[in-house]
Amino acid sequence: MTSYHCPVDGTRSAITALTWCCPVCRGPWDLDFTPARGVAANALAGRADSLCRYKEFLPLDTSAISLGEGRTPLVPLTDTVSAKLDFLMPTLSFKDRGAVMLGELARRLGPDRVVADSSGNAGTSFAAYCARAGLPCTVYVPEGTSAKKTEQIRAHGARLVTVPGGREATARAARAAADEPGVFYASHVFNPYFLHGTKTYAYELWEDLGGRLPEALAVPVGNGTLLLGVALAVAELDALGLITARPRLIAVQAEAVSPLAAAFRAGADDLLPVGAGDLLRDGAGDRPPGGAGEAGGLLPDGGGGAGGLLPDGGGGAGGLLPDGRTVPGPGGGAGAGGVRGAGGNAAGGAGGVEPATLAEGIAIPRPPRARQILAAVRESGGTFLTVPEDGVREAQRDLAARGLFVETTGVACWAAVRAGGDAVRGEVVVPLCGSGLKTGMAAPA
Repeated sequence: MTSYHCPVDGTRSAITALTWCCPVCRGPWDLDFTPARGVAANALAGRADSLCRYKEFLPLDTSAISLGEGRTPLVPLTDTVSAKLDFLMPTLSFKDRGAVMLGELARRLGPDRVVADSSGNAGTSFAAYCARAGLPCTVYVPEGTSAKKTEQIRAHGARLVTVPGGREATARAARAAADEPGVFYASHVFNPYFLHGTKTYAYELWEDLGGRLPEALAVPVGNGTLLLGVALAVAELDALGLITARPRLIAVQAEAVSPLAAAFRAGADDLLPVGAGDLLRDGAGDRPPGGAGEAGGLLPDGGGGAGGLLPDGGGGAGGLLPDGRTVPGPGGGAGAGGVRGAGGNAAGGAGGVEPATLAEGIAIPRPPRARQILAAVRESGGTFLTVPEDGVREAQRDLAARGLFVETTGVACWAAVRAGGDAVRGEVVVPLCGSGLKTGMAAPA
């Protein structure tokens, strides 16, 4: 096995240590790994239809818990746009690409138990692969997670913990459990093995297109695990001399929760600080109810008055720390005064707002790998696009009319691409990331 390293301060850790983040800066790990040379696209014929067909490019070249994930179809939507049907994975979402890698790593390390946090799809994947590996698994999800996703998690035998508040509160709860001895934190954000699984999305396109990649790849972005996996694959293929041109990366976020798009448009290298009294809809937005002045607002330096807004929708005394972690208010920040967003739940303390969108899987207000995501998009010559809630609804109906039943998060890229514009010129591939069976059709506005 190789080792982890921190891209910020260079700290290193053995894989066997179960250290889920850099102990110095508490940031995500990267992985010391270089793929083997000498493999061309035409050399893969006859191999198993799973991620292991790309074994020379993977840090774990075999998996005892594989469910045959990968090799999803590529179908045309228009003359220039194709869709990769990643909702046809074993647990019905693209997260199986990363989960099989993390699950296999956990199986080899043999921890006492596995914990994960998720808005739903990663949790169902980890639950399935932990069941396959015979490992006890606990999955933390935010309140309001689709009932169909939580049912799937329970069906695989995982223990489900529902956390009041939003995605950030859920991540904090899981990380507290991850610090306990003998626990493997199956984080699709902090553990780079997950990215080395999702990068197979691009390797499959490279193989399917005869040793090349399309001009542009549209990717939905919350924590950025698919986009960073794609960027990793592109860099590897280029370094190995297996492609002659790199695709532009088109990162797609929901307008309602689009901190990365706001930072990109502002020319920032990292997430923008949240201004006093502001909860940003697209990175620069409206003052929340009861959020006038410092009392009831978020302060860039982490301060906050009574009733302060937290990124997870919590309220009460507390603030936002520079690394995106929050200090919850009394009673966990749940109380009256929450504002219900599109498709979301009322949550938060007095003056609290829970950012909500139909695209729940990418509703991440403070992604830990923000700097890497922004850098990857810029280096590719790509851009960020945002989609409104009505655009999500329309895209889901349009795909269903074409025979493709896709969940609301999974249609975000099609919503962005079908809106047109110079950013989507040329040959573009969009991922359809999760099955519509997980959420059903979006309710009319």
